[in-house]
Amino acid sequence: MDKEDVYQEYADFIFRYLVTLTNDAQSAEELTQETFYQAIKSIGHFRENGKASFSTWLCSIAKNVWLKEVNRERKKHRLVESLSSEHTPVYNLEEQYIQNEDKVHFFQQAQQLSEKKRELLYLRLLGNLSFKDIGSILGETENWARVTFYRAKQQIRKGDQ
Repeated sequence: MDKEDVYQEYADFIFRYLVTLTNDAQSAEELTQETFYQAIKSIGHFRENGKASFSTWLCSIAKNVWLKEVNRERKKHRLVESLSSEHTPVYNLEEQYIQNEDKVHFFQQAQQLSEKKRELLYLRLLGNLSFKDIGSILGETENWARVTFYRAKQQIRKGDQ
């Protein structure tokens, strides 16, 4: 089966799959083209692995192409928002100093926590991860992550008094 046959056989299937993800025929058409481009580039991996069906393999490529586009659009949107922001930041040296002092104080308090609580706190506040993801990373449950995060915050607050 050559490249043209593969495209003819699977293009409509992949297009319909991408339409369900994007809800936009034009985007789905562009992503279908990118999917087949990526598939042609990595066809050797499919042949080496050979565990999944060809259509499943194409769907996984299509999903990855779509997720990459979603992330690209999200970053672009954030950049446009930050550039078009009505208010420009006013740099007040005193406010900046106070903010930095607050950060230093927070990290000093965090150092007093156990290593696991500290890691949980950093993953949640700096990594912006969900409790489910944090639980998975730390080998615990989502509920454990929630409760432990709450207790860590309380411990830091008690240290402020």
